[in-house]
Order: sequence, then structure tokens, then C-alpha cells
Amino acid sequence: MTTTTVKSIGEILQSQWHELGRKLLELGEALPARAFDRRPAEGVRTAAEVYRHLAFWNLWLAAKARGEDPDGSANELARGEAPTKARALAAFERSAAEAASPLARPGAVTEADLVELYASFLGHGAEHYGQLVVYARLEGIVPPVSR
Repeated sequence: MTTTTVKSIGEILQSQWHELGRKLLELGEALPARAFDRRPAEGVRTAAEVYRHLAFWNLWLAAKARGEDPDGSANELARGEAPTKARALAAFERSAAEAASPLARPGAVTEADLVELYASFLGHGAEHYGQLVVYARLEGIVPPVSR
């Protein structure tokens, strides 16, 4: 007889969160530094702005999961906080880890809150991943997950 371990919602979301974060980091690392501040079209974020935006909202999510009432009006880390490709990616990586920490602590957040908070943020990150794939393709780069 085989036993099956049933994963909790938190474990499933944590796995998806880490997978998306890994893909975003690998894609950011594949983009050349010269392209990080290139605006593909008027009114569209640069790759650096996308990573600062994601980092901001990851930190917002982490605060919300801790029961705080964070202000989302900035919508992006200030350029001075992450002015280069390396610093923008590092800020994103740190923020993703901070946002994931409640997922690793069973009971830190109710399952209903986990789904409400994290499911929407997984979608948000996936939308920006798609955006960044287009940026990579415009640079002639095959995204790492497509290689």
C-alpha cells in the first residue's frame, strides 16, 4: 500500500511562489545591463522598473501577511534604492524571500488569507514575467525556461 502525502495550501503556494521567483530572477540575469533601463515603448516600464515594482509589492504583501496595513501608493521602490540591474534583482530576490516567509510558517496566516493574498500576487508576478519575456525576445534572448 502506498501512502500519499497531501500538501497544504501553504505548501502549494510556497512551491509556486519560489518557482515564479526563480524564473523571474533567471530572466532578469539573462537580460543585458544595457537593456535593463531601455524603455520598449513610450509609457511602458523598463525592466528595472518592473523589478522595482515587483519588489515593492512583495514587501507590501509581506507586511500585509504580518497583519500590517501597508501603504501601496508608491507602487515601486524608489530608483535610488535599486538603481542598477544588480541592485534591482537583489531587491527583488530579498523581497520575494520576505514575502515567502509566512508561507513557510504553518498557521502564520489562515488558509483563506493565503489564497486571497498569494494567489493574486502569483498572477501579478506571472503577468510581469510575460512582459519581461517580450523584453528578452526584443533583445534576441531566448528566455532561460525556453532553452
